[in-house]
Amino acid sequence: MIDYILYQIGQFLALHLPLRFSYAIAIFFSSLRANLFGSKDRKAVTGNLKAIFPEKSPGEIEKIRRCMFSNFAKYLVDFFRFPLLNKEVIKRTIDIKNIGYFDEALSKGKGVILITAHLGNWELGGVLLGLLGYPILAVALPHKHKKVDDFFNTQRKNKGMGVIPLGRALPQCIRRLNNNEIIALVIDRDFTDKGLLLEFLGRKTIIPLGAAVLGLKTDATIVPAFLLRNPDDTFTFVVEKPVETFQPTTDTGARKKLSNEYLMSAMARYITIVEEYIKKYPEQWFMFRQYWKD
Repeated sequence: MIDYILYQIGQFLALHLPLRFSYAIAIFFSSLRANLFGSKDRKAVTGNLKAIFPEKSPGEIEKIRRCMFSNFAKYLVDFFRFPLLNKEVIKRTIDIKNIGYFDEALSKGKGVILITAHLGNWELGGVLLGLLGYPILAVALPHKHKKVDDFFNTQRKNKGMGVIPLGRALPQCIRRLNNNEIIALVIDRDFTDKGLLLEFLGRKTIIPLGAAVLGLKTDATIVPAFLLRNPDDTFTFVVEKPVETFQPTTDTGARKKLSNEYLMSAMARYITIVEEYIKKYPEQWFMFRQYWKD
């Protein structure tokens, strides 16, 4: 319940205060929490950054870590301000690159699997597409508390982004893709305990298989996309070229036999793209847990 109350207070302030002031307040409380109560988060983030950038000095790592905590505070403010979003705000604050890739993919009639990461503001990226009229749904992990879950989902749905709960996502995703809609998946963390052990950012870790499984079952086009924060707190929405990962065949039996090989090769290609963005924007990768266990 306390989380829900804090979110309500946060949204009230974000909607009624100037953006810069809201950012400043959020950064202050984020720093206070990190310094007083967030030793576990600090340790996890620092360890992750050291693993990705072994060549960087402790001072450089700490600078990235602090910037990341500040960026996450801003991310929350932006999420709270979703009710203020409209096409005019998008036009003024978000530079959209290569969105035509979505149009090309949807023209095939088999749906689109949007792959992204906990990077920048992935929530805003999905809402952006919804406001622009694209048929988009995000697969999301339900929050433990129903009121918090309802709060998050209302923020999304009110701006045109549907939500599919993670626990029962597969049948719904297949149905939606067959209806030529966009399914957004965050692929840098596995919440299912059914993932695949792959090398990611230089070390082995478990990667979720959802994108590859859906691609195999539906022939949907895989389109990577990332919404990134700029230094002036505007944004850039980057849509990458669709990823080709499967050798076309009309033999269904042969296709299924190749499924294990497909899953391995497909996910390896997808996470390679995600790696590039995380390495380029580590201060925007919001991973507050120890990512590698070794």
